[in-house]
Amino acid sequence: MTIRLSPYLQQRVLAAASRLEINFDPRVGLARVQRYGWQWKRDWPYAFLVIVAMFSLCVMPQHILFKVFLVGIYTAALLVPFTSQFVLPATPIFGWLILFFSSQFIPTKYRPHIWVSVLPTLESVLYGANISDILTRYTSPFLDVLAWIPYGVVHFAGPFFVAAFLFVFSPPGALKFWGSAFGYLNLVGVMIQIIFPCAPPWYEIREGLIPANYGMHGSPGGLARIDAIFGGNGYNNTFTNAPVPFGAFPSLHAGCSTMEALFLSHFFPKGRVFYWSYVFWLYWSTMVSRLHLYQTSLYLTHHYLIDLVAGGSLACAYFYYYLARMPDELRHPTALVNGKFLNATPLDEEVGMASTMLNGNGYGGWDSIDEEEEEMLDRFGASANPSTSSSTSSPNVNRTPGGVITPGGRSPNLTSNTGRKPSIVPNSRV
Repeated sequence: MTIRLSPYLQQRVLAAASRLEINFDPRVGLARVQRYGWQWKRDWPYAFLVIVAMFSLCVMPQHILFKVFLVGIYTAALLVPFTSQFVLPATPIFGWLILFFSSQFIPTKYRPHIWVSVLPTLESVLYGANISDILTRYTSPFLDVLAWIPYGVVHFAGPFFVAAFLFVFSPPGALKFWGSAFGYLNLVGVMIQIIFPCAPPWYEIREGLIPANYGMHGSPGGLARIDAIFGGNGYNNTFTNAPVPFGAFPSLHAGCSTMEALFLSHFFPKGRVFYWSYVFWLYWSTMVSRLHLYQTSLYLTHHYLIDLVAGGSLACAYFYYYLARMPDELRHPTALVNGKFLNATPLDEEVGMASTMLNGNGYGGWDSIDEEEEEMLDRFGASANPSTSSSTSSPNVNRTPGGVITPGGRSPNLTSNTGRKPSIVPNSRV
């Protein structure tokens, strides 16, 4: 059976793919790095990520050659223009992943005390014992599967879906902000879990309120019922050997789903009801029945309600932090004419290393500032669209002393309306 995409979807996919930079010469990337104007105020997050990576590599017990291999692969991906447009915006995500994995190797003598009673006490004081119980009073195989779908399936596929959706349908630049917001949300969340380890509900069910220690293994909680339903042992093995077994607070399941809903609601507001229904579906699946804690009436038992509130709040904080730093074209995307943006002028915003409009990420990759590249791109643009060659410029940005952004490093036309902010330009073929 042949699967055919609709003409509109084909157009969007081809438009997104056409914005990618197909260049595999690492010398080009090296030249861009050498010419990049480093500024501490703008680029300090990259220094922070380097510190996180160095710490993670130091505590990992793997052989030094394996660590060198990881660094070499990442460096090579940064220097190759084609891969750098994806790897550079995803660097915060890589920082989160390597810290999450390596945290299990931190020596016990340097780890903080594990808090067992703080979360249940806070939930009882702030929200009362009935909230979680109302949502999770009964269990059944049907409800088990219903809770498993968002927690054990959609949670892991959701970030990739959102990234693909933003890449194809949103204005150029949205994907870079998604990578930063999502990556730093999880990175900071894991850091909090390491500094402030708290026992999840399954620990209270299994051990009571006795002090916990780092020699204890994790638990799949209610996901063990999913293993029983499908006749597997995947969740039991995964959660038993989890790198951060006492990472209940904050809930990154709640944080990730909230971040996904915020981004999708911002760029595609017509589906808000669907996005937020999924968020509350996942919230329900993570909670525990407090009144029947030692009976069978509980759900996945991985988080208390206070964990969900903390995770959602952290997601909101990072979303609005980056929203305030988005250019107008991304801050008000629904103002675009039918969302058509096959071509784009440079955005009037300093965004650090990833500021070129050359590729599908909008901001992904290093600045393209080589004069030969500019001439090549100008010739390519003129041949591809002769009718607009006189007004279309290279995707490189140069700031003049007067603060005017000019494409391609050329002097601005003082007779033109240079005070008007660059905006997304619909392509005439759409």
